[in-house]
Amino acid sequence: MTEQTLSAIDARILAALQQDGRTTNQTLADGIGMSASPCWRRVRQLEEHKVIQGYRAVLDRRKIGLGVLVFVRVTIDRHSEVEARKFEQEVMALEDVVACYSIGGDADFLLQVVSRDLDTFADFAMSVIRRLTGIKEMQSMFVLKEIKPFVAWPVKGPKA
Repeated sequence: MTEQTLSAIDARILAALQQDGRTTNQTLADGIGMSASPCWRRVRQLEEHKVIQGYRAVLDRRKIGLGVLVFVRVTIDRHSEVEARKFEQEVMALEDVVACYSIGGDADFLLQVVSRDLDTFADFAMSVIRRLTGIKEMQSMFVLKEIKPFVAWPVKGPKA
């Protein structure tokens, strides 16, 4: 299933499930104006095609003791495929790194890191991130206030 095969109904289903993944099939069907059985089949099809990759609880990071959110720009020494893969594998194992992106521009990777407090982040940055394979340079950007945190992907129906 590709963006081109995503119907307007699929888009409404996806938008609704991103808002409340625990909604019942009947409530979902009623909300998008279809009967329960076809709605259930559509949801299953979206799951089978990996458009829907899972269901999760959305947590307030502060209430679970993660008061600091930091973006870390990382530049690696060598830009070989082997170096990049090694770095990626090491980052995948780090629980405090909640997201990692390979980026263009003046850095190679952007890490999203959470930590209990500034001291804990400083320790993690110096004893873990700095020691990752091939790190040439890193720059930390501390989030002072979340203006619009990620909640859901914008889902659009087919282009007319």
